[in-house]
Amino acid sequence: MNNKGQNRIAVDIGGTFTDIALDSGTSLYTAKTLTTRDDPVRGVVEVVRIACQNAACNPQDIGSVIHGTTLATNALIERKGARVGLITTEGFRDIVEIAYERRYDQYDIFIDKPDLLVTREDCWTVPERIDANGNVLRALDTGKLNRLLTAIDRRGVTSIAICLLHSYLNPTHERMLRDLIQSRRPQLSITLSSEVCPEIREFDRACTALANAYIKPLMANYLQDLSLALEAEGIEAPLFIVTSGGGMTTLETATRFPIRLVESGPSGGAVLAARIARECNIDSALSFDMGGTTAKLCLIDHGAPQRSRQFEIGRAARFVKGSGLPVRIPVVEMIEIGAGGGSVARVDSLQRLAVGPDSAGSDPGPASYGRGGELPTVTDADVVLGYIDPATFAEGRVKLRPRAASAAIRSGIGKALKLGANQCAYGISQMVDESMSNAARVHAVEHGKEISARTMIAFGGNGPLHATRVAQKLGVSRVIVPRDPGVGSAIGFLSAPISYEIIRSLYMRGENFDTDAVARLFAEMEAEGRRVVQAGAAGAKLEERRLAFMRYQGQGHEIEIPLPEGRLGTGLGKEIRKRFDALYQQQYGRTVPNVDVEIINWAFVAATPGPRLRKVTLPGRKQKARPANRRKIYWGQQRKTLNVPCYQRASLQPGHSIIGPALIIEAQTTTLLGPEFDAVVDRAGNLVLTARKTGGRKYA
Repeated sequence: MNNKGQNRIAVDIGGTFTDIALDSGTSLYTAKTLTTRDDPVRGVVEVVRIACQNAACNPQDIGSVIHGTTLATNALIERKGARVGLITTEGFRDIVEIAYERRYDQYDIFIDKPDLLVTREDCWTVPERIDANGNVLRALDTGKLNRLLTAIDRRGVTSIAICLLHSYLNPTHERMLRDLIQSRRPQLSITLSSEVCPEIREFDRACTALANAYIKPLMANYLQDLSLALEAEGIEAPLFIVTSGGGMTTLETATRFPIRLVESGPSGGAVLAARIARECNIDSALSFDMGGTTAKLCLIDHGAPQRSRQFEIGRAARFVKGSGLPVRIPVVEMIEIGAGGGSVARVDSLQRLAVGPDSAGSDPGPASYGRGGELPTVTDADVVLGYIDPATFAEGRVKLRPRAASAAIRSGIGKALKLGANQCAYGISQMVDESMSNAARVHAVEHGKEISARTMIAFGGNGPLHATRVAQKLGVSRVIVPRDPGVGSAIGFLSAPISYEIIRSLYMRGENFDTDAVARLFAEMEAEGRRVVQAGAAGAKLEERRLAFMRYQGQGHEIEIPLPEGRLGTGLGKEIRKRFDALYQQQYGRTVPNVDVEIINWAFVAATPGPRLRKVTLPGRKQKARPANRRKIYWGQQRKTLNVPCYQRASLQPGHSIIGPALIIEAQTTTLLGPEFDAVVDRAGNLVLTARKTGGRKYA
């Protein structure tokens, strides 16, 4: 094969497996290996070699490399980043400690505060002041800078976040301070809040700058090592990094702003689910991505994943807003919980079965991996229940040991609960399925969405295996399992556009709307955004959007309003007020009369066009598929063992139908078709699983 420039590879590093998808332009080749946690780059190189060998492709023939990773997220959650310090305006040293001046749970006297990455001893101030209009009230005084740098050295700080008051309007002092520090301490890594988060709200901006500073040295080293390792393999193609917003960015931008990578891997799955929803003409979908370490759920409406401008990392209280570290970045809105194949099961002090959030990961992994793991996990339970064929697991690269799985479950769960291996495995499976279902319910309720009428799109190494069981608990009657679901996020990367989003604060009220000021602001943002995107897609025609974040005067939060295309004329203020009222009415069922509006932030998004979509339908004629063999599984809902047919997905063709219960086996995962579901293959090769009618009974 010699399609230089057409071959594209996408690599996704998860907590347990590293996945790859190689698109040759005519065929798709996929592979999966265990993540090498001690050196993630080694695992990437290994899986690239496997994919190139499968596709008979020389490394020199690779045209581009797209990469997503959970390394940034893990560093923040596990607190394995740099020693950081904060420099802010004199008089505001405690801005991080004060936070929002409220408790996320005011009635809990034993509340755990979120870890904000920096202690008060590592916060310093400089004399300066800029007002809320961007005017300099007090010039930056650098007379005591040497004393400050000595304190930084003494504290062992290696990365600095600079967040001066109102620098989102006037970044001059932040830039001056950065240049002076770099000239005297060139080894320090420096993050400016005016670059990483040029928005109003000082606490959020400071936290975002701190988080970026915390992971910047680690991610810079990792991305450099990855780039050099790919070059050593003979790959000279550009390297793109997937962002938390579901787009791609250049290596240089990712190195400067690694905080934008916190949901890098999971966002690829949301991109895949959104593409499938559009192809299958599905208005409301639920993306369900279950891997080896976590499960991610995302609402898809009108072919687009739900998005947000704020994200919390490492919540001290699960599902409770305000209990984590807030960062303001463009992000695909999803809920992520510690529920995956490697999630560890245990019996607590009250003799209750609990699963996760801790994971056995890839090393040592579940007991059935035979790599030294002794604790029972979800994968061990699925092996004991018979849902996984040990001979085909992970393309045969991991040989599962059913006896080890059974022994771990009996010793870790069975002895305490006085139950057999099958009953314990069924309990583990039920607990993890309920955890994921509950997360989906909470996520939907928080956003005022209904979930049972949605179509679930399931992927990830464990998603198809648990999809119909989770769907039953949610009352969802249709599930779609795309082709090659085991590497779904990596495939999603191939559909991601090269994109960049900029948000700037410029406060304005409707009655004093200044079109010229808005035009000047967008001119600056458009120049920056186009420059970043065209650095990775020179000459490409870009899709561009301009947005305003508006609210009624006195409100605390804004809604996103699209601005008209073309030249920003004199009637812009009236037009966006009209759009704001219409969208507010749509979302809240009313408007607020006789109250002026405020515009807090403005955004510009530039992106390359997405892939061309094909409309997918079900074949008119159906034909019963022929099983390859049969396998015994324990079906806990009926308290009995079932002898179910097993189908090889590679042999299924459009129109083939399957009646549940059944197992549909492929190289990187298995789809469990419950007794209440039937399946048919659509024209694109997706598995469409549909619940049989049950006389109106809601699935339990």
